[in-house]
Amino acid sequence: MTFFKILLFFLLSHILFAQKVEIVSDSMKAEDLKKEVHFVGNAHIKKIDDWLNADEVIVYFDENNETKKYEALGSVTFEFKNEKGHYTGSANKVTYYPTKSEYILSGKAIIDDLLNKRHVNGDVIMLDMLTGNAQVQGSKQKPVKFTFDVEKKE
Repeated sequence: MTFFKILLFFLLSHILFAQKVEIVSDSMKAEDLKKEVHFVGNAHIKKIDDWLNADEVIVYFDENNETKKYEALGSVTFEFKNEKGHYTGSANKVTYYPTKSEYILSGKAIIDDLLNKRHVNGDVIMLDMLTGNAQVQGSKQKPVKFTFDVEKKE
């Protein structure tokens, strides 16, 4: 019964924000005491035009049973769109904070900005979907790499 309450709160929290989120995976496990739901094996998240694929997705809830964050693990690939940007990419881990609309990509993180024709990769990339701002961290072994097209003025 508790599992169904968690699932119901999960679905209702997204209805309140008028965004339908669909998660499909090979298996699912709800951990009531931890307020987590694990989607394991070929996990796929779809929200409007956004999608994310991963080996595993964990959804965390707060004390009010509202979605606190999503964590995608494994070979993560994604596409995120809004009026300020259109991004595709990959990482070993992607954490999403829905209240801030912020993504944190880590481990071989790559983002392609399709609107501005830019490419960036690093160890950790923080992407704020509200502002379009990105912050990238690299290391001595793998420095940040940024690639963009230069328009010729005529």
